[in-house]
Amino acid sequence: MSLVELIARADTRGLAASGLACLDRCVPLLDGDDEALRPLWATLADASGDASGPDWAEALAQVRDKLAGPGATGEGEAVVLARRMLAAAPAECSGPVLRTWADACSVASLRIHRLLAPAAGAAPAADVPRDAGTEGLPPLVAAELRRQAAVLELLAGHGAAGVRPALEVSTEGRRVLRAVVSRRARGRG
Repeated sequence: MSLVELIARADTRGLAASGLACLDRCVPLLDGDDEALRPLWATLADASGDASGPDWAEALAQVRDKLAGPGATGEGEAVVLARRMLAAAPAECSGPVLRTWADACSVASLRIHRLLAPAAGAAPAADVPRDAGTEGLPPLVAAELRRQAAVLELLAGHGAAGVRPALEVSTEGRRVLRAVVSRRARGRG
């Protein structure tokens, strides 16, 4: 199933986890630590609820405060895209706004990975195709596409029990992107 189809079929928790995982993997661009989004992940792991309750809104406000302001690791489109993902996160996770956010986060995260891919050179203007395989994509971008699909599949197959493995997938991606950002910073300095 393509990434576009997985997003179209995802439930509320799956959509929230999908958008959150994309943002989580891009936290290094916002100078956030590995625990920056932990409060939001905790609301999704609650088996009794979903992301539409007040806990999500409170956690989102805390995260925005923590990641606000200057100090982003770099300038340019990648950082702007990461900031937009955070700014667009809905305080009430339900309905079409959640699907729109998850879809936009998917596109933005793939674009960020394309911009930062060492082998990609100048990033093409077109978005990364999300309805095909990974053939022809730079390794960093292909891995991000696979991670996005894995998160959605974990939540679709396991509900609340899929949150922890989805977080593990996201953590791996965050470490990879942090290394890429660090290498690029050393190359400029």
